Amino acid sequence: FMKDSLTITQNTDENRFETTINGYTGFISYQDQGDSIVYDHTIVPAELGGQGVGSTLVKHALDYARNENKKVVPQCSFVASYINKHEEYQDLVK
Repeated sequence: FMKDSLTITQNTDENRFETTINGYTGFISYQDQGDSIVYDHTIVPAELGGQGVGSTLVKHALDYARNENKKVVPQCSFVASYINKHEEYQDLVK
């Protein structure tokens, strides 16, 4: 698969953004706190590892926060690390 063509959906029942590839689901979970959003876990099955799935999920989640005018609380170390490497998202951090 091409990570640019990943279909990421928001699962509001589970409070997460997710994508399923070949039967395996990777996701980033969140807690919506009104003016901010906490990203607490990024889970990518080993079968999908090393293909950019996690980074694509995080980018999608950060773009969502920006579009919704929410500040981001990166409780998940993967999200924090992504933000550290991408200056254009650092203004989102609460």
